[in-house]
Amino acid sequence: MEDFEKLGVFYLGKEYDLERRQLKDGLLLYDSKDLLTHAVCVGMTGSGKTGLCISLIEEAAVDNIPSIIIDPKGDLGNMLLTFPSLQSEAFLPWINLDEARQKGMTPDEFAQKQAELWKKGLASWGQDGQRIQKLRDSADFVIYTPGSSAGIPVSILKSFSAPQKELLEDRELLGDRISTTVTSLLSLIGIQADPIQSREHILLSTILDTTWRNGQDLDLGTLIQQVQSPPVTKIGVLDLENFYPSKERFNLVLALNNLLASPGFSAWLEGESLDINRILFTPQGKPRIAIFSIAHLSEPERMFFVSLLLNQVLGWVRSQSGTTSLRAILYMDEIFGYLPPTANPPSKLPLLTLLKQARAYGLGVVLATQNPVDIDYKALSN
Repeated sequence: MEDFEKLGVFYLGKEYDLERRQLKDGLLLYDSKDLLTHAVCVGMTGSGKTGLCISLIEEAAVDNIPSIIIDPKGDLGNMLLTFPSLQSEAFLPWINLDEARQKGMTPDEFAQKQAELWKKGLASWGQDGQRIQKLRDSADFVIYTPGSSAGIPVSILKSFSAPQKELLEDRELLGDRISTTVTSLLSLIGIQADPIQSREHILLSTILDTTWRNGQDLDLGTLIQQVQSPPVTKIGVLDLENFYPSKERFNLVLALNNLLASPGFSAWLEGESLDINRILFTPQGKPRIAIFSIAHLSEPERMFFVSLLLNQVLGWVRSQSGTTSLRAILYMDEIFGYLPPTANPPSKLPLLTLLKQARAYGLGVVLATQNPVDIDYKALSN
């Protein structure tokens, strides 16, 4: 069974005989380079989508390939529950006590049963505790919880910093970055803004564009100050006061300031920076499986964070050299609502751009959904 330990090959199981309904001896091996053209996993609830995608990520980790995982359902933290010893003592703290009682078993007996079940199940696929240990030795597993200190908190401050030189020089990508950042920020204060019609969107976009092109970073406090006193006197051909009078701008200032001053928002400003290099690798260079758990967030907060994260991933991608090998994986466990065929939420633009361009830089995007009609046709074509 050691054929599956070849570098660049992911072991996903065995071939299956549909007519006889039994496993064949042949291994199902997946070339990691195939993920450079991205992947979508489609299936109804309980069909095994998440299990298959976790297998891809774990196999990649064994090959020292890091992953960023966006977890809207909040259940992928279970990836950290790996027990190389396969002893009942390791399972005991994590068993379902209600299930044990229903089966008339003590916790110790139930834990022993679980350990035996896993040991037997892994053996049937040619694996054992040593391979689990190899996985744990190969990668660092981390759970990030933006907007919360339950896991490792995440600071969004870097999202308002001036992008890297490569992105600043690409007018189209810079415009997309600005539009996505502004749209997601405005959605947090309840403004569903049209980038072409909304004065709020146009003003904030102009501030970001002007400030970033001058090589200056922003934070939310500075952004609020610049709404009060913008760094420009004209918007298009109109004087600023004619386009958006200061008395009316004050309503936007108040809304943004209330967001910044709200007690819960402080959690967004503390913790690890959204620095993709630091997220993908430890300081020692060990690859990470970085799980961003967002189930605890409201819908606007989820969209806000996912959009900012995708922007940072896009910026990282553009700073990399070209490659024909898989360098990293971006996986989203449920794409519904983030890449729809008709609407244009803030997450859609950076996702489409990643699907179009990331393959040249070694990033494979893996998406899961219950229904392919949840995904924009332009995304499916990529």
